[in-house]
Amino acid sequence: MFHKEGIPSIFLGSVFTITVLLLADKFIDITWLRMLVQIFAFLVLVIILQFFRNPKRSVIINDNHILAPVDGKVVVIEEVYEGEYFKDKRLQVSIFMSPINVHVTRYAMNGIIKFSKYHPGKFLVAWHPKASEENERTTVVVENNTFGAVLYRQIAGALARRIVNYAQEGMQVVQGTDAGFIKFGSRVDLFLPLGTPVEVVLNQKAIGGKTIIAKK
Repeated sequence: MFHKEGIPSIFLGSVFTITVLLLADKFIDITWLRMLVQIFAFLVLVIILQFFRNPKRSVIINDNHILAPVDGKVVVIEEVYEGEYFKDKRLQVSIFMSPINVHVTRYAMNGIIKFSKYHPGKFLVAWHPKASEENERTTVVVENNTFGAVLYRQIAGALARRIVNYAQEGMQVVQGTDAGFIKFGSRVDLFLPLGTPVEVVLNQKAIGGKTIIAKK
């Protein structure tokens, strides 16, 4: 199963691959060179399909849990000052996605969208300390009765050139459902209330919609 955001890329990748296969077969007489070109074209399509995969996941909805919004590696767990929405200290948990990870963003908890904003910006590598404030990004705040307001931020990386965000203010959202997509490598920051019990550790592999980031 593939994400709807990948349909244009998958179509273009398929056209490219088929065209190269046919042209190589017709115009390249050297067997090893023809096979090399055809294998390269096929690998391009495989990479595109792999990147836009959207595996079905059975999410156990629990208002007392905050689930990982994306697949990737936990790279930050620390108290920081969040200056865009809260303007106070929060507990930041960041998940870095490599190009081989599933790039679907999922809602980490049930609640109402209180804030949703897109910011144009730079394309620093996603693990850069200033990426959260200077890169192209979207900021979304979800609020419920258990955790209060929780902010998540989709951040573009050096390769990511498009962030898709479905969250609109006033929406009632369901934990684990599709919140957007980030193309070609990036990270997501979660900003939790101070004192929230965190269930992950640095360098842990997180699975979107499955791994419990924090719980009450």
